[in-house]
Amino acid sequence: MSTATALHPAKRLIVDAHHHFWDLSKNYHPWLRDEPPIAFRYGSYESIKKNYLMTDYLHDSNKYQIQGSVYVETEWDPSDSKGEVQYIHELRQSQALPTVAVMHVRLNDIDAAQKLEFQSTFDFVKSIRHKPKANAKPGMAEEGGMMDKAWRQGFEALNKFGLRFDLQTPWWHMHEAQSLAQAYPNTAIIINHSGLPADRSTEGIEAWSKAMKMVSYCPNVSVKISGIGVQNSRWTAQANGHIVKTLIDLFGIDRCMFASNFPVDKICASYEEIFTGFEEMVSDLTVGEQDKLFRLNAIRTYDMGLV
Repeated sequence: MSTATALHPAKRLIVDAHHHFWDLSKNYHPWLRDEPPIAFRYGSYESIKKNYLMTDYLHDSNKYQIQGSVYVETEWDPSDSKGEVQYIHELRQSQALPTVAVMHVRLNDIDAAQKLEFQSTFDFVKSIRHKPKANAKPGMAEEGGMMDKAWRQGFEALNKFGLRFDLQTPWWHMHEAQSLAQAYPNTAIIINHSGLPADRSTEGIEAWSKAMKMVSYCPNVSVKISGIGVQNSRWTAQANGHIVKTLIDLFGIDRCMFASNFPVDKICASYEEIFTGFEEMVSDLTVGEQDKLFRLNAIRTYDMGLV
């Protein structure tokens, strides 16, 4: 290695599989504007209740080379079903990111199919996220939203319009995710934020691991390794290594993607801390396997058209 290379190592090439932009001066996001704030798994999120645009994102990620990114819906004003995709369309006219997007449609709406069709007219829209109703804690008997007949009718329409589904639900509903994946094997499902393993007790991790193992048997399910911060704790490789290794073991290299979840995960770590942590956790993998986790799997999963 030359002295110049040693002093200025090449930046790792990344395709960020999950991040957000928002402009609170232009667009209404109830959770970022209304008071009192909603309950959130990281605790207070006052620090992110401000604009977050591409210049902010590139500043946060400047230790890395961002080849592409996946914008994920931001719980936009629910009364404006078309506004968010039009906002992202306008952003993409003047800036490089995002490459593709995950938009929002309420799948249990009576006109869900028409709304999905509208979203699909934008070629950068690759997936839909609608957080299904979930129980507040494990062990509650009530079924979650993925078992709702109207919700499933909306889900069924995804494949017709060539759309994937980003699933954000706590791990105690993964049996429903397994049922969904088996019922619709031609629809790709991408689990967001690692199945939300917030309870790091021995019992909590065992239950989370068992639930994720169950859904991992479905070949149309992949997982984004992100959103694994813990309330009132800094994000570290030591604290999160077991989560990351477990997911890679369960889903395999080809069905896992690293993502920042910025600016939300900025609450518990810097961009560099998160991705340096990921690098540390997978340092024993081959260069090709690491490239899949940091870049190639997101490109393929979201049909991003990047090389």
